[in-house]
Amino acid sequence: MNASQLSYLPLALTLLATSAVQAEGPVYRATPCCSLCPAAHDASRYTTDYQKNFITLVQAQGDWLFRTREDLRTEFDTSPAGYRRLQRLHDAFQSKGIELVLVYQPTRGLVNRDKLNPAQVASFDYQRALTNYQAMLGRFKRMGFAVPDLAQLAGEHEEHAFYFRGDQHWTPYGADRTARLVAETIKRLPVYQGIPKREYVSKVTGRMGKNGTLHKVAGQLCGTSYATEYTDQFATEPKNASGSDELFGDTGNPQIVLIGTSHSGPNYNFAGFLAEHLGADVLNAALPGGGLEEALLQLLGSQEFLNRPPKILIWEFSPLYRLDQETIYRQIFAMLDNGCVGKPAILSAKTRLRPGSNEVLVNGQDGLKNVRNGQYQVDIRFADTSVKTLQASLWHLNGRRETLKIEKPASSATDGRFAFELRSDQDWADLILLSLELQGPPAGSKPLDVEVKVCQRNRFAAPAQQTAQSEP
Repeated sequence: MNASQLSYLPLALTLLATSAVQAEGPVYRATPCCSLCPAAHDASRYTTDYQKNFITLVQAQGDWLFRTREDLRTEFDTSPAGYRRLQRLHDAFQSKGIELVLVYQPTRGLVNRDKLNPAQVASFDYQRALTNYQAMLGRFKRMGFAVPDLAQLAGEHEEHAFYFRGDQHWTPYGADRTARLVAETIKRLPVYQGIPKREYVSKVTGRMGKNGTLHKVAGQLCGTSYATEYTDQFATEPKNASGSDELFGDTGNPQIVLIGTSHSGPNYNFAGFLAEHLGADVLNAALPGGGLEEALLQLLGSQEFLNRPPKILIWEFSPLYRLDQETIYRQIFAMLDNGCVGKPAILSAKTRLRPGSNEVLVNGQDGLKNVRNGQYQVDIRFADTSVKTLQASLWHLNGRRETLKIEKPASSATDGRFAFELRSDQDWADLILLSLELQGPPAGSKPLDVEVKVCQRNRFAAPAQQTAQSEP
């Protein structure tokens, strides 16, 4: 190699190195965003109904976010009226021979407190929150409910987090740990001994990606984005299944039924873990997006419940739901009694609703009847089963009017039926119903055919030895 050739050698080596780097592709460096923008700390910026469920977000370790109002709450309670309604709820199911198990979820702050930053740990009164949560579980127990002690999950340190870092739902691992404690409680119930047993096994079937709801709201407020969180996905099947057609939950007549929120949806396999740890069939009747009550109302209105009510009903819900919502209980008690089916109607009518307000029932056309609120309930059936909203005005003999609106979520399978007890809280119980008006369809829509009945309600008295105190 001569001198002129040697002079080109550095250039050739540089070109080769450049070519090699280009063949590997571009290299990017990203710095993770670890602090929320000021808007996320301003409750007034949470303007939509959806965003208001997340007031206000706080930044924890890494990508972990918490909600101040819900995740870091320290109070777990309801009103005196709420305790009375809960007691009646227990007694009503007991009168039907159904054991009601309450799965009252611990908050993310109680379980995953170790993910908070030091300043947040200092400001969050963890001991107060834990004490009040335990007290609420104790109140449920004194009413007679079967209540798993989920306070055992508080402050846990496990390999797999109980909750997602950017979502309010539990991970499948959190669902599994909860199901174990629920199963321990149920196995101590006398009714469990008579339930047919069957072995189930849960297995990892793949990976699940979670784009968290807390991360979503943070992105709406701050214009930021977060990486997808991945975790194992599980499925549960009978241990000795005879073939691929034998699926979980498809086993005839389960005597244990699960109702609840999106936490009981298929993604987290809570029903499957329950079946595994109970060694028994579990029917999952939960309704994601249905709030506190809709899964229960839908179950009570089903033919399966009327023909074969379960022995054990597991009701999963979180502390974010108010437990004293009077309209919810009025519907539950009426549906548990199957409305006016098989009962003589003291008032009834069949009519066609047109846009605007429609007078449907009038008490007094055949002589004034003693329709006292505290003794009667209403059963309304629309011919159009897709109707999801009921707007009613109930007038009373003393001139007082109640306006009632019941909306069923889009996710519910409606049958056009709305049943509820007449209002009997405070001084409403002795009022006499005079008339009922229903709001018709929107202007320009076809008329709606409807049938309305008013009949006596069920008092649902539980056996005396099982009735507990109604308030703490």
